[in-house]
Amino acid sequence: MFQPKTRVRALAVTGMAAVTVAVGTVTYQASAAETAAPAASDARAVAVPLIPDAIRPPEGSRPIGAYVVVTGTQTYTCADNGTWGPGSTPEAQLIGTGGRIRHFAGPTWQSTRDRSLVTASRVNGVDRAGTIPELLLKVETRQGPGVLYKADYINRLLTSGGVAPAGTCVPKATASVPYKAVYVFWDDPAV
Repeated sequence: MFQPKTRVRALAVTGMAAVTVAVGTVTYQASAAETAAPAASDARAVAVPLIPDAIRPPEGSRPIGAYVVVTGTQTYTCADNGTWGPGSTPEAQLIGTGGRIRHFAGPTWQSTRDRSLVTASRVNGVDRAGTIPELLLKVETRQGPGVLYKADYINRLLTSGGVAPAGTCVPKATASVPYKAVYVFWDDPAV
């Protein structure tokens, strides 16, 4: 039987295999640079397949981190007309190349390792049948230094689940729907 830490490690290994398939090998090694001013860019090339053109970050952007949703929900609130609202609030725990990240309302991502934080807004999306859309988001605010400080764009890829419940609902009721995804953080040197 798996112990809790072993189960998390197994999920992390499985999840990182999905990240590698989605974006190629992306590495991040913690160092004193996390607490210093942003360092020179990392010149390692990373192949990034499977991103639809509509949600590709700008030309020249480089992946700086990739994370898998270990646990996550999209919470919907029932509107006054008895239908589930079109928007949702995320709450997710991610694990990846820079450690653990919490994803929550805003939308906001915060590193649990170094407390760096970014908020972002939607640039574009690609609908996928039976799941929440894949997205390209642009970072609007950041706090750092840290693993997220250099992020300029974020992709939400390989989504599953997370869609609003079907049917009518009681106004103001909420429903939290599990989802999975891969988040890729990008540095755009032109920004």
